[in-house]
Amino acid sequence: MKPSLQLRLSQHLTLTPQLQQSIRLLQLSTVELNQEIDRILMENPALEREESEGADPSAAAGGGTTSAPAPETAQGDADWSADIASSWKGSPEDDEEGDRSFGTPDTPTLRDHLLSQLSLTNLDERDRAFVMVLIDALDEDGYLTQPLEEIAALLPAEAEAGMEELAIALQHLQHLEPAGVGARSPGECLCLRLKNLKENESSDAVRRLAMQIAEKHLELLASRDYTRLKSATGADEEALRCAQRLIQALNPRPGAAFAKLEARYVVPDVIVRKSRNVWRASLNPDAMPRLRINRLYAELAAGARNGGTGISSQLQEARWLIKNVQQRFDTILRVSQAIVDRQRHFLEHGEVAMRPLVLREIAEVLSLHESTISRVTTQKFMATPRGTFELKYFFGSHVATEAGGAASSTAIRALIKQLVSAEDARSPLSDARISQILGEQGIVVARRTIAKYRESLQIPPVNQRKTLEGERMNLNVSGHHIEVTPAIRSYVKSKLDRVKRHFDHVIDAHVILTVDKLRQKAEVTLHVRGKDLHCESEEGDLYAAIDLLADKLDRQVLRYKDKLYDKRI
Repeated sequence: MKPSLQLRLSQHLTLTPQLQQSIRLLQLSTVELNQEIDRILMENPALEREESEGADPSAAAGGGTTSAPAPETAQGDADWSADIASSWKGSPEDDEEGDRSFGTPDTPTLRDHLLSQLSLTNLDERDRAFVMVLIDALDEDGYLTQPLEEIAALLPAEAEAGMEELAIALQHLQHLEPAGVGARSPGECLCLRLKNLKENESSDAVRRLAMQIAEKHLELLASRDYTRLKSATGADEEALRCAQRLIQALNPRPGAAFAKLEARYVVPDVIVRKSRNVWRASLNPDAMPRLRINRLYAELAAGARNGGTGISSQLQEARWLIKNVQQRFDTILRVSQAIVDRQRHFLEHGEVAMRPLVLREIAEVLSLHESTISRVTTQKFMATPRGTFELKYFFGSHVATEAGGAASSTAIRALIKQLVSAEDARSPLSDARISQILGEQGIVVARRTIAKYRESLQIPPVNQRKTLEGERMNLNVSGHHIEVTPAIRSYVKSKLDRVKRHFDHVIDAHVILTVDKLRQKAEVTLHVRGKDLHCESEEGDLYAAIDLLADKLDRQVLRYKDKLYDKRI
């Protein structure tokens, strides 16, 4: 082949190290950003954190400004923002004892709890060893998910473990506390707990019916097929209702009380507050790392200009990082303010007022690329009076309306939630009926879309939302570091029953009881027609905390009803 010379012209984009770092920092969350900065601080002595407590909190990393000073806010908004800031700021005076008082109490594991009981039994060494094997095979809920045949096959041949011995060991395990441990199915767990009930906690007839349902007809109860359930058991509606209440009072997860709870906290990057009827976003100073150039290192670099190329390089990298961190927070603030400007109706009225929004709309307003907006809204959080949300939460698809407008998917989900919460539990709304109701309001949504949104809200289908005649409150009681016995659940129900008199429809109540070394806490969330009412109380005695909780909830419901009455007037 004859050699030849050709000239070609092409274009390509080369990213500088500074630009690469800027893009990488933009997509990091607050936690990941601090981890990255800690790594760089270990490698670059020219960079250091600014630890001065008297510094202006509005100053950004490197001394830049975060935003123009906001106008003077009302007293209520100032109190709210102060609460937000204080909730994420640690106290430097926290000593070891103070940290321990708010930490998770030392709770024994389920295995430790069972082994301590096993050590007190009169079993011989061989039987005790088999029970220990079964304890090690339990999952975190206390269930034995492996068949006994598989467990026997895993044991060494010299153990000569027979199925009869393992079955006897399982019976010993199932007689330990908490009741229901070692069960192989939810039905068996409920039966074990029913057998363990005291005589004064339920009548024999109700317990026998509950045992029959748990053993043979638990699926019918779960699907709320009351017609087939009455036919299968031969029980009348009142007896069936009592058995249902008894089963619902039982905890099908006996090991849950021993689970280790890990609280995960989110530090918001942006705080939104209302100032003179205008919603404004501002950076959270506690989420912003304050960086500066090490003065001694800078002086050393200035004195070694002729031969200190390494020092100068580290100094330049430190300046790049400070600038990129500042630019990251400036971009987050610009995007957040643009979101707030377009979702102010959500801040005023809630989810039902959420408007459709896409990344392209914000990108065009700020003259940025969609990929940049995507990086900014991922794992960045905004604290508002309505809660703390990821920035991506404010974006969503839309559904056309008859008037030619559009409704966001978030608003439609909120409407579905309101309709379901206000429905007659004896005749709940089907997906087709919800679609028809929304169509009457000018929002055309297919039944399949309603089903998809309903499932995303974890709302069960229509057949599972149906309740027996006479049920006015769907009560769910759970416990942290405490087993919710039927007696405790019955006491909670008796105290909250007076709340039902304020409503002519079924209400949902979720009660959480927490017991540790320092406090006995009770909290309840009442879901009423799309509105969540939340109360909590704390006392030295659990029953006193429940009494106080019922009083607080009753007063809050009265205030809620008064507000509704004032709006109607």
